[in-house]
Amino acid sequence: MDAAIVLRTADECGSYLRSVADQKWAETQIPGMDRTVAGIVAHIGDCLIWYATDLVAGDRELSTMEMRVRPESDPDDLIATVDAFATVLAHVVAGISPEARGWHPDGRADATGFAAMACDEMLVHTADVGTGVHQPFVPCEEIAAATLRRLFPWAPTDTDPWLTLLWANGRADLPGQERQAGWKWHCAPLEEWDGTNPRSSAAAS
Repeated sequence: MDAAIVLRTADECGSYLRSVADQKWAETQIPGMDRTVAGIVAHIGDCLIWYATDLVAGDRELSTMEMRVRPESDPDDLIATVDAFATVLAHVVAGISPEARGWHPDGRADATGFAAMACDEMLVHTADVGTGVHQPFVPCEEIAAATLRRLFPWAPTDTDPWLTLLWANGRADLPGQERQAGWKWHCAPLEEWDGTNPRSSAAAS
């Protein structure tokens, strides 16, 4: 996962979001969530700028400033914000040392981890928008697969990557697999993965 795939994901999600920007984002509730379409797109922007900041800030959580995208903004402005913040993150990912780590609740993520988490936020929450406006979003298989393999190395490898990514994020059922409520990312370097699903490990403890 690198800067280029962050930008590709932002472009693909942005194209979809622009196609549904004429919907009533501020009034449309996403089924099963406490956010509107506008709120979830604002959240994507929040995450992207948080990740850029967290990666640069290093190992400790930096909570000295409140950063929030205003969900009451016009849809076109919310889309432009996602695009702008994805570009900021891509520059950070491209320019920082490969050894750099940043704080995240799921672990000490490197640049590839933050890039993958950003892609996951964009892909899955754009799919949430699709659920809200009843126009499904389906990204290209390559981006879905790359995000899945980086963040969920325990996920099945013989299933559709997009459906499996939704399953790993607790959004869909996958035949023969347990529903992933309480899921977690593996955002530290892959060589540090202990071979388990952290969700299962947490449930067992």
